[in-house]
Amino acid sequence: QVQLVESGGGLVQAGGSLRLSCAASGRTLSTYAVGWFRQAPGKEREFVAARNDPTTYYADAVKGRFTISRDNAKNTVYLQMNSLKPEDTAVYYCAADSKGDFDSGSWGQGTQVTVSS
Repeated sequence: QVQLVESGGGLVQAGGSLRLSCAASGRTLSTYAVGWFRQAPGKEREFVAARNDPTTYYADAVKGRFTISRDNAKNTVYLQMNSLKPEDTAVYYCAADSKGDFDSGSWGQGTQVTVSS
């Protein structure tokens, strides 16, 4: 089992940027599919981005603004978020699974992102 720890969340003004990190331990992430999800207050968890090399996937709401990447040497996955909007406010979670089935995979504890208008 891989353990995941997110960091990098915070408060930012609309139009600003943040980079979230997801550091893994216990297993090497290079062969795993990795993803980012978010959950806003009162809403269900939703997909944000995923990467199953060489293919990346993005939710329509973040396409063109967010970029998922990975540094295998650091065993870390990133989510670069640009042009942030108040509706991006949520707790962001990273997930990893060897087969891309995130529901059955490993999840981090989440990091809060708040975008003020």
